[in-house]
Amino acid sequence: MAQGAWRGRAVRWSATVALATLLPLCPVRAEEPKAPEAATEMTGNPVDRLSVEKQSAEGALEKAAAALAQSEERQKALANEIAALENDRARINAELIKTARRTQEAEEAISATERRLLTLAANEKSIRASLAERRGVLAELLAALQRIGRKPPPALVARPDDALAAVRSAILLGAVLPELRVEADALAADLAELVGLEKKMTDERDRLKGEVTTLAEERARLQKLIEEKKKGGEVSTASLEAERKTAGELAGQVTSLKDLIGKLETDIAAARGAAEAAAKADAEAAVAKAEGKEKPAKVALADTGRITPAMAFDDARGLAPLPVKGVIVREYGAPDGIGGEAKGRSIATRAGAQVVAPADGWVVYAGAFRSYGQLLIVNVGGGYHIVLAGMERIDVELGQFVLAGEPVAVMGTRKLASATAVDILSSQPVLYVEFRKDGTAIDSAPWWAGTTDEKARG
Repeated sequence: MAQGAWRGRAVRWSATVALATLLPLCPVRAEEPKAPEAATEMTGNPVDRLSVEKQSAEGALEKAAAALAQSEERQKALANEIAALENDRARINAELIKTARRTQEAEEAISATERRLLTLAANEKSIRASLAERRGVLAELLAALQRIGRKPPPALVARPDDALAAVRSAILLGAVLPELRVEADALAADLAELVGLEKKMTDERDRLKGEVTTLAEERARLQKLIEEKKKGGEVSTASLEAERKTAGELAGQVTSLKDLIGKLETDIAAARGAAEAAAKADAEAAVAKAEGKEKPAKVALADTGRITPAMAFDDARGLAPLPVKGVIVREYGAPDGIGGEAKGRSIATRAGAQVVAPADGWVVYAGAFRSYGQLLIVNVGGGYHIVLAGMERIDVELGQFVLAGEPVAVMGTRKLASATAVDILSSQPVLYVEFRKDGTAIDSAPWWAGTTDEKARG
């Protein structure tokens, strides 16, 4: 028999044995496989799919919040729980801080789950791409199998004159089979990993649903607490509205934060009262420190009924909680992208993220200001002010005393502030945080607590 004939027969034998090895891993349809369609099916983009799922999760959060609002039983339970506080300032403050912390933890858990899903989706995409690359080879082998069947051609056994060709085929098969086995093992491993990834992604999606429900409940509870605290406010609605209007007019007249703060503490009674209260608290703290009567930081911060700062702001270094959970995208002193240096820290957040006060202090401004969006200024004593910008909603009032960790505002669903160029580059909401001392922006880094695991970018 011609040499070309036995080579062709050997190739068919190789295809037959190879497919016998691979078939248990890859079930075969009766019709002729279509490699191009199979490849298209395998190369779906999991990352794009995850983006859709993320939007779906955000929609689910809105639905969960709506369902919670419509649940009369849950609303009644929340109302009874808040009413039980009986306008107790300390208990309301303690519950506000705890609930705000749980809210931020739920937000952080959702972000972590989404990051894990992105990683799993990227791995899935890589494996599917690898399988798609080998799909053409598999399709050719499957087609050969369908043409010649899974058993050796009878002629190789029945015709003695083909004995030499059979021996040659066996020799060729012996050389090819190890490589086919390696390919089969690799395929089996990839398929097993793919199945495992699909299960992990399903588990993470289930986890995400639970976290979304938890976040909706914590936000509802937080809003009830904020409303309850406002009921105990000492400033009348009419007086507060008048001061808000005056503050808004002042904000439209000045061009810098320094001028705004100076004008507020001169012309607005609530801001002026806050400055006087801060000065008095500073004097009392200095006396207590000189007499050795200063409370340890842990004890002072545990008193949620306090109406003055737990300690002088200079002594609060290393204790201030970050106002929001997110990723630091620009630090103080970094190039701001427009030829200058950043005067504060910028943090990219989740949509609707909870914002808390970094330190005890009095609210001296809460409203819109130029390109900063919604602006909150807190007098923390000692000539220091903390500026927060870029929120969508502010939940505290002029003249109100707030505690470190107390919820004060909520981020929007998109970027609102443009205090620095980095905000323009970010598609996420960005909170801008600036510390000021005697009217000058300073580096806030020494005051932040537990930021060693934060990752700065930019």
